[in-house]
Amino acid sequence: MRRVRHCRRPGCELPAVATLTSVYADSTIVLGPLATEAQPEAYDLCEKHVNSFTAPRGWQIIRLATDFAPAPPSEDDLLALADAVREASRAPRPAPMPAEHRPRPGGVMPGPVTAPLPPPPEIAEGEVLRRGHLRVLKGDKE
Repeated sequence: MRRVRHCRRPGCELPAVATLTSVYADSTIVLGPLATEAQPEAYDLCEKHVNSFTAPRGWQIIRLATDFAPAPPSEDDLLALADAVREASRAPRPAPMPAEHRPRPGGVMPGPVTAPLPPPPEIAEGEVLRRGHLRVLKGDKE
């Protein structure tokens, strides 16, 4: 399937409708219909940027067409799209996963609500309480 070419202006994702080429020796810019293939020395532009294009001072613009429109999809494009849809519909679908095994947003799976609490850690001599790596120790005043 033919890939849609986009405008080469930074940040523009619109489809290209024209190709801009420059002849530096003559200080001339040529705006013409979209080239059949992307060329590294040419710039593909969308309709918005073709209409707003201005040449540098002292340069001449030659417009080979006045009506720039996106190329319609070819029969090959439509056949390739139809083949891709058919192929995707033939792929086996995975069995649905039970709700308790589905990953949750954030990537953390909580334990079941009815899970037993872990046994309390053993309290060493001189300790009052222990939580994780923190300990409350008996002081001299106690």
